[in-house]
Amino acid sequence: METPREEVGADLDEFYASERPRVLVVEDDQDTAFLLKQILRHAGFDVLSASNGKEALNKVSLSFPDLIVLDLMMPEMDGWETVDRLREISNTPIIVVTALTNKDNVVTCLQKGVDDYMTKPFYKAEVVARVNAVLRRSKSNREGNRYVFPQIGLAIDTQTREVRLRNTRIQLTGKEFGVLLMLAKHAPEIVHYQKIAQGVWGRDFPQARQRIKYLVYLLRQKFEEVDPAFAERIINIDRLGYKLNTGEE
Repeated sequence: METPREEVGADLDEFYASERPRVLVVEDDQDTAFLLKQILRHAGFDVLSASNGKEALNKVSLSFPDLIVLDLMMPEMDGWETVDRLREISNTPIIVVTALTNKDNVVTCLQKGVDDYMTKPFYKAEVVARVNAVLRRSKSNREGNRYVFPQIGLAIDTQTREVRLRNTRIQLTGKEFGVLLMLAKHAPEIVHYQKIAQGVWGRDFPQARQRIKYLVYLLRQKFEEVDPAFAERIINIDRLGYKLNTGEE
Protein backbone atom coordinates (compact mmCIF):
# COMPACT_ATOMS: atom_id res chain seq x y z
CA MET A 1 0.00 0.00 0.00
CA GLU A 2 1.41 3.35 -1.03
CA THR A 3 2.04 5.99 1.60
CA PRO A 4 -0.09 9.06 0.83
CA ARG A 5 2.00 11.93 -0.47
CA GLU A 6 2.06 14.93 1.79
CA GLU A 7 0.59 18.00 0.11
CA VAL A 8 2.90 20.98 0.25
CA GLY A 9 1.50 24.51 0.20
CA ALA A 10 2.59 27.05 -2.39
CA ASP A 11 4.68 30.10 -1.52
CA LEU A 12 2.43 32.76 -3.04
CA ASP A 13 5.15 35.40 -2.75
CA GLU A 14 7.00 33.50 -5.47
CA PHE A 15 4.02 33.92 -7.77
CA TYR A 16 3.35 37.56 -7.00
CA ALA A 17 6.89 38.96 -6.75
CA SER A 18 7.34 39.50 -10.50
CA GLU A 19 7.79 43.07 -11.74
CA ARG A 20 5.94 42.29 -14.99
CA PRO A 21 2.43 43.75 -15.36
CA ARG A 22 -0.19 41.29 -14.12
CA VAL A 23 -3.43 40.80 -16.06
CA LEU A 24 -6.54 39.02 -14.78
CA VAL A 25 -8.67 37.45 -17.53
CA VAL A 26 -12.31 36.99 -16.47
CA GLU A 27 -14.00 34.72 -19.02
CA ASP A 28 -16.30 31.71 -18.61
CA ASP A 29 -15.47 30.19 -22.01
CA GLN A 30 -12.36 28.11 -21.46
CA ASP A 31 -11.15 28.32 -25.05
CA THR A 32 -11.41 32.10 -25.13
CA ALA A 33 -9.76 32.42 -21.73
CA PHE A 34 -6.91 30.18 -22.87
CA LEU A 35 -6.45 32.19 -26.06
CA LEU A 36 -6.37 35.53 -24.23
CA LYS A 37 -3.91 34.19 -21.68
CA GLN A 38 -1.62 32.88 -24.42
CA ILE A 39 -1.72 36.20 -26.28
CA LEU A 40 -0.89 38.14 -23.13
CA ARG A 41 1.80 35.75 -21.94
CA HIS A 42 3.60 35.92 -25.26
CA ALA A 43 3.41 39.72 -25.05
CA GLY A 44 5.31 39.62 -21.75
CA PHE A 45 2.50 39.84 -19.20
CA ASP A 46 1.93 37.64 -16.18
CA VAL A 47 -1.63 36.29 -16.37
CA LEU A 48 -4.22 34.60 -14.20
CA SER A 49 -7.86 33.86 -14.87
CA ALA A 50 -11.30 33.61 -13.32
CA SER A 51 -14.35 31.93 -14.82
CA ASN A 52 -16.98 34.16 -13.17
CA GLY A 53 -17.42 37.41 -11.30
CA LYS A 54 -17.28 35.94 -7.80
CA GLU A 55 -13.98 34.25 -8.53
CA ALA A 56 -12.70 37.48 -10.09
CA LEU A 57 -13.43 39.49 -6.94
CA ASN A 58 -11.53 36.95 -4.86
CA LYS A 59 -8.53 36.96 -7.19
CA VAL A 60 -8.38 40.76 -7.28
CA SER A 61 -8.08 40.84 -3.49
CA LEU A 62 -5.38 38.16 -3.48
CA SER A 63 -3.25 39.00 -6.52
CA PHE A 64 -3.62 42.77 -7.07
CA PRO A 65 -3.68 42.68 -10.90
CA ASP A 66 -2.56 45.74 -12.87
CA LEU A 67 -5.39 45.29 -15.38
CA ILE A 68 -8.56 43.21 -15.81
CA VAL A 69 -9.86 41.82 -19.11
CA LEU A 70 -13.54 41.05 -18.57
CA ASP A 71 -16.34 39.32 -20.49
CA LEU A 72 -19.90 40.56 -19.92
CA MET A 73 -21.89 37.35 -20.49
CA MET A 74 -21.04 35.06 -17.56
CA PRO A 75 -22.97 32.77 -15.21
CA GLU A 76 -23.57 33.41 -11.50
CA MET A 77 -22.47 37.05 -11.64
CA ASP A 78 -22.48 38.70 -15.05
CA GLY A 79 -19.99 41.28 -16.25
CA TRP A 80 -22.22 44.26 -15.46
CA GLU A 81 -22.52 43.36 -11.79
CA THR A 82 -18.85 42.37 -11.67
CA VAL A 83 -17.82 45.82 -12.90
CA ASP A 84 -19.98 47.45 -10.21
CA ARG A 85 -18.52 45.25 -7.48
CA LEU A 86 -14.96 45.76 -8.72
CA ARG A 87 -15.36 49.52 -8.70
CA GLU A 88 -16.45 49.34 -5.06
CA ILE A 89 -13.12 47.85 -4.04
CA SER A 90 -10.58 48.76 -6.72
CA ASN A 91 -9.52 51.31 -9.31
CA THR A 92 -7.81 48.63 -11.39
CA PRO A 93 -8.23 49.37 -15.13
CA ILE A 94 -10.82 47.20 -16.89
CA ILE A 95 -11.07 46.28 -20.56
CA VAL A 96 -14.34 44.64 -21.58
CA VAL A 97 -14.05 41.99 -24.30
CA THR A 98 -17.48 40.81 -25.41
CA ALA A 99 -19.63 39.61 -28.30
CA LEU A 100 -22.15 42.39 -27.54
CA THR A 101 -21.75 45.05 -30.23
CA ASN A 102 -24.61 47.39 -29.38
CA LYS A 103 -23.29 50.95 -28.93
CA ASP A 104 -25.52 51.40 -25.87
CA ASN A 105 -23.49 48.67 -24.18
CA VAL A 106 -20.30 50.59 -24.89
CA VAL A 107 -21.75 53.76 -23.37
CA THR A 108 -23.02 51.91 -20.29
CA CYS A 109 -19.62 50.31 -19.73
CA LEU A 110 -17.83 53.63 -19.96
CA GLN A 111 -20.32 55.18 -17.55
CA LYS A 112 -19.63 52.37 -15.08
CA GLY A 113 -15.90 53.11 -15.14
CA VAL A 114 -14.65 50.66 -17.76
CA ASP A 115 -11.47 51.91 -19.44
CA ASP A 116 -11.86 50.30 -22.89
CA TYR A 117 -14.23 48.06 -24.86
CA MET A 118 -13.41 45.40 -27.47
CA THR A 119 -15.76 43.18 -29.44
CA LYS A 120 -15.28 39.55 -30.40
CA PRO A 121 -13.75 38.22 -32.55
CA PHE A 122 -10.60 40.06 -31.54
CA TYR A 123 -7.14 40.17 -33.06
CA LYS A 124 -3.93 39.39 -31.21
CA ALA A 125 -2.23 42.68 -32.07
CA GLU A 126 -5.30 44.68 -31.05
CA VAL A 127 -5.54 42.97 -27.66
CA VAL A 128 -1.89 43.69 -26.89
CA ALA A 129 -2.08 47.28 -28.17
CA ARG A 130 -5.19 48.09 -26.12
CA VAL A 131 -3.79 46.52 -22.95
CA ASN A 132 -0.56 48.49 -23.31
CA ALA A 133 -2.46 51.72 -24.02
CA VAL A 134 -4.71 51.36 -20.97
CA LEU A 135 -1.75 50.52 -18.74
CA ARG A 136 0.12 53.60 -19.98
CA ARG A 137 -2.87 55.85 -19.27
CA SER A 138 -3.41 54.27 -15.89
CA LYS A 139 0.20 54.72 -14.87
CA SER A 140 0.16 58.34 -15.97
CA ASN A 141 -3.11 59.12 -14.20
CA ARG A 142 -2.23 57.36 -10.96
CA GLU A 143 1.49 58.06 -10.66
CA GLY A 144 2.17 58.93 -7.04
CA ASN A 145 -1.49 58.57 -6.05
CA ARG A 146 -1.45 54.93 -4.96
CA TYR A 147 0.93 52.89 -2.89
CA VAL A 148 0.36 49.15 -3.20
CA PHE A 149 2.35 46.50 -1.36
CA PRO A 150 1.01 43.13 -2.59
CA GLN A 151 3.24 41.02 -0.38
CA ILE A 152 1.63 42.36 2.78
CA GLY A 153 -1.79 43.07 1.24
CA LEU A 154 -1.69 46.84 1.83
CA ALA A 155 -3.09 49.45 -0.59
CA ILE A 156 -3.21 53.21 0.02
CA ASP A 157 -4.96 55.72 -2.25
CA THR A 158 -3.83 59.29 -1.58
CA GLN A 159 -6.64 60.87 -3.60
CA THR A 160 -9.53 59.10 -1.87
CA ARG A 161 -7.53 58.56 1.35
CA GLU A 162 -8.74 54.98 1.27
CA VAL A 163 -6.65 52.32 3.01
CA ARG A 164 -7.21 48.60 2.51
CA LEU A 165 -5.54 45.65 4.19
CA ARG A 166 -6.27 42.20 2.72
CA ASN A 167 -9.05 43.96 0.79
CA THR A 168 -10.68 45.17 4.02
CA ARG A 169 -11.16 48.91 4.34
CA ILE A 170 -9.44 50.45 7.36
CA GLN A 171 -10.94 53.68 8.69
CA LEU A 172 -8.19 56.09 9.77
CA THR A 173 -8.19 59.60 11.19
CA GLY A 174 -6.38 62.30 9.25
CA LYS A 175 -3.28 62.14 11.44
CA GLU A 176 -3.20 58.32 11.42
CA PHE A 177 -3.39 58.41 7.63
CA GLY A 178 -0.61 60.98 7.54
CA VAL A 179 1.77 58.82 9.57
CA LEU A 180 1.00 55.73 7.51
CA LEU A 181 1.48 57.65 4.26
CA MET A 182 4.89 58.92 5.36
CA LEU A 183 6.00 55.37 6.12
CA ALA A 184 4.58 54.08 2.82
CA LYS A 185 6.21 56.82 0.73
CA HIS A 186 9.66 55.96 2.04
CA ALA A 187 9.26 52.20 2.60
CA PRO A 188 11.27 50.22 3.42
CA GLU A 189 13.61 53.02 4.60
CA ILE A 190 13.67 54.41 8.13
CA VAL A 191 11.61 57.59 8.47
CA HIS A 192 12.96 59.81 11.25
CA TYR A 193 10.66 61.37 13.81
CA GLN A 194 11.44 64.85 12.51
CA LYS A 195 10.51 63.85 8.95
CA ILE A 196 7.24 62.28 10.06
CA ALA A 197 6.38 65.40 12.05
CA GLN A 198 7.11 67.63 9.07
CA GLY A 199 4.94 65.45 6.83
CA VAL A 200 1.99 65.21 9.25
CA TRP A 201 1.97 68.59 11.01
CA GLY A 202 4.15 70.67 8.69
CA ARG A 203 6.69 71.28 11.46
CA ASP A 204 8.72 69.54 14.14
CA PHE A 205 7.98 70.33 17.80
CA PRO A 206 8.97 68.96 21.24
CA GLN A 207 5.88 66.76 21.73
CA ALA A 208 5.96 65.29 18.20
CA ARG A 209 7.76 62.07 19.13
CA GLN A 210 5.20 61.08 21.77
CA ARG A 211 2.28 61.95 19.51
CA ILE A 212 3.79 59.89 16.68
CA LYS A 213 4.25 56.93 19.02
CA TYR A 214 0.60 57.16 20.08
CA LEU A 215 -0.59 57.36 16.46
CA VAL A 216 1.49 54.30 15.57
CA TYR A 217 -0.07 52.49 18.54
CA LEU A 218 -3.54 53.32 17.17
CA LEU A 219 -2.53 52.22 13.66
CA ARG A 220 -1.30 48.88 14.92
CA GLN A 221 -4.52 48.30 16.82
CA LYS A 222 -6.68 48.96 13.77
CA PHE A 223 -4.60 46.84 11.42
CA GLU A 224 -4.33 43.98 13.92
CA GLU A 225 -8.11 43.55 13.77
CA VAL A 226 -7.66 42.42 10.14
CA ASP A 227 -4.20 40.86 10.31
CA PRO A 228 -2.77 40.15 13.79
CA ALA A 229 0.74 39.91 12.33
CA PHE A 230 0.64 43.41 10.86
CA ALA A 231 1.91 45.07 14.07
CA GLU A 232 5.31 43.61 13.24
CA ARG A 233 5.26 45.48 9.92
CA ILE A 234 5.53 48.91 11.56
CA ILE A 235 8.95 48.70 13.13
CA ASN A 236 10.30 51.12 15.73
CA ILE A 237 13.94 52.02 15.23
CA ASP A 238 15.18 53.09 18.65
CA ARG A 239 15.69 56.87 18.99
CA LEU A 240 15.35 57.35 15.22
CA GLY A 241 11.81 56.73 14.01
CA TYR A 242 9.82 54.03 12.21
CA LYS A 243 9.92 51.97 9.06
CA LEU A 244 7.28 49.98 7.17
CA ASN A 245 8.42 46.44 6.47
CA THR A 246 6.82 45.66 3.11
CA GLY A 247 8.37 42.20 2.80
CA GLU A 248 10.36 43.35 -0.23
CA GLU A 249 13.79 44.01 1.27
